[in-house]
Amino acid sequence: MAFRRHHGHFLGLILLVALVTFLSAAQSGWLKQGVKQAEVAQPGLYSINHFVDGDTIAVNMNGSVETIRMIGVDTPETHKPNTPVQCFGNEAASYTKQLIGQNKVRLQADPLDTNRDRYGRLLRYVYLPNGTLAENKLISGGYGFAYTQFPFEKANEFKTLEEQAKTNRQGLWGACQVTVESNGREQTNAVQ
Repeated sequence: MAFRRHHGHFLGLILLVALVTFLSAAQSGWLKQGVKQAEVAQPGLYSINHFVDGDTIAVNMNGSVETIRMIGVDTPETHKPNTPVQCFGNEAASYTKQLIGQNKVRLQADPLDTNRDRYGRLLRYVYLPNGTLAENKLISGGYGFAYTQFPFEKANEFKTLEEQAKTNRQGLWGACQVTVESNGREQTNAVQ
């Protein structure tokens, strides 16, 4: 019986020390610093090699450079062969570069989409270390269209974001003439 009492006091003392240590760490900012370091060092984060345009980036992945086409967003063209620079294309490319900056990105495939597109680019959702989905920001800010010609899980969410951007005349919706091609793909006019 005496053993149980000592054991109980010992366990209580350990819990008290753990609680005091945790509270001290939280108060000093040590926990936030640890979370920040974990965001930077967590596996599955890839550094940017270069920015291609508003909806395409290149990352360093396991020792090689891999081109990533963002799932579900289509930004106006800036340097597609045989296609003129389109209205808001340069703004979209600049916004993507500013949004991601020097951050590493987390890439996520979509179970409804293919792994690669016809150009061999990996199709991925692009997340910043803080959980921000780049595609959401591009569409809601009017830097790109919800690209729903292919199935993907976030299609309805992206279409809703596009409708809101269109209603609020965000970005390209207030600055460009938008046309819809026969296949349903939205495009902006060429820059003059």
